[in-house]
Amino acid sequence: MSQEFTIFPNEYLTQEIKSFYHADYVGYQRSGNPDYINTLKNTYDSYSKDVLEGACQELINVLIADLPIIIEELAVESITVCVVPRAKAENSYQPNQLLFKKVVQHVCNKLSINDGTDYIIRHANTITTHLPPYTPNYNNDGDAPYPKITINTCNISDDVRGKEILLIDDIYTNSINIDEDVIQALLDNGAKTVLFFAVAYTV
Repeated sequence: MSQEFTIFPNEYLTQEIKSFYHADYVGYQRSGNPDYINTLKNTYDSYSKDVLEGACQELINVLIADLPIIIEELAVESITVCVVPRAKAENSYQPNQLLFKKVVQHVCNKLSINDGTDYIIRHANTITTHLPPYTPNYNNDGDAPYPKITINTCNISDDVRGKEILLIDDIYTNSINIDEDVIQALLDNGAKTVLFFAVAYTV
């Protein structure tokens, strides 16, 4: 069951954002942690098909349970789901490293929710914030978060204009500001409103 929280304004974001999350993120491989989120990142493209399919199914179960309740509570006429893009340029990933987005697309289609998962496409690398800058066997290049990094490193569709957007990310971590910056980019590009849902919230 999702829980509500608020993302507050800061140097990245100009207004409060009504937000939701499904589970606490307490640390990889710790008791009760939603580790399937880490699996879906498939950072080193090393997980087997069976392992990835299992992680996809766990995410499907969460989204199918939570999204209808959230949308009903918001009482908006029509909502469009967007996804926070991964840190690197999208064309640098293998298809099995973009499964989070694919699962959200699948659930949107299944629940007849407007699919805006291709409205934000990363075209330039940014640093992967959950990994150290110098990670063995991983080129963690690109800029660290700064205000308007989303606008500078992503193509944002004109289709966001006038839309009620529900922006989805895998993990929300206060003080990282990636989600805040993406929300502001959507607002700056004409989104009517932006609401936010994270599968997990770092505690």
